[in-house]
Amino acid sequence: MSASTAPYSNLLRELASLMVAVAGESVTMVKRGAPDRALALKKTQEWDIYLEFLKILFNLADRLSVHYLPIKEQPLFMDSLEDTVTQQLQTVLAPALGPGSDPMEVTLAIGKAVASSRERYERFKFVVTEESKAKEEFLKLLAEHIAQLMGATGNGMVLSAATLCASSAIAAMKAAFEGAVSQATLNRAGAPVGTQGYPAGQHRAAASPVRTGTEIKLVSVMATVQGEEVETRWGLHPRFRQDLRPDEAQELTKLMNRMTQVLGQRFASVAFSSEWQAWQIGHA
Repeated sequence: MSASTAPYSNLLRELASLMVAVAGESVTMVKRGAPDRALALKKTQEWDIYLEFLKILFNLADRLSVHYLPIKEQPLFMDSLEDTVTQQLQTVLAPALGPGSDPMEVTLAIGKAVASSRERYERFKFVVTEESKAKEEFLKLLAEHIAQLMGATGNGMVLSAATLCASSAIAAMKAAFEGAVSQATLNRAGAPVGTQGYPAGQHRAAASPVRTGTEIKLVSVMATVQGEEVETRWGLHPRFRQDLRPDEAQELTKLMNRMTQVLGQRFASVAFSSEWQAWQIGHA
């Protein structure tokens, strides 16, 4: 990895892990939408569906990266993301492919997927974090192509599942970018190791271990301000969601919805307070 992408090495790994996991779970979700067709799918067809989800995820990562990275660093970052996804996918598929497999096949497949992603999806012009007609058409094209690959054209369950999987990945990828950029800003400012990421007056407990880069974010909550509205969302790591039993998932959803509501109300009261407005004027 080049020196210019080294500050984003953790972000690259986090995004690659997220994309590999989301693509895999998305295949499972759309198969549940058409169980009769799922039983008839060949491995090559499943692989094509998996790659189609990776295409949309690469496109979403590309659209998000321009909001958080310097323009001159963005192309190299996307090239590095392609390499990182390829490496992680080779590791995931190694047991299934066997010792005699050629890792170049995966490299070529990902390279073709990225090129195809540009041809198929870049023509849609929209802001990835906002709802728009163009974004709806973008997701609709993905869903229709997934249904076609499954031989389930027009199946509402498959179309809905594909759309949901792609749109839900946006919040998780956005949170990854925001976390990495915030950390990079703190590092450039020379923040002390023991207080990075914490407001003034709040410090990490002395007994807490320093981050090693091996932690996985299982649950995330994000609040954003748009004009006079506050939007608060929460999400789960795809693998964590997959490991939960139905009753556990239901209980966690109930708790997280309640917590998100409380945090959103608190954030709104602070964001629109006179003290916050005064702070914003002085820190434009």
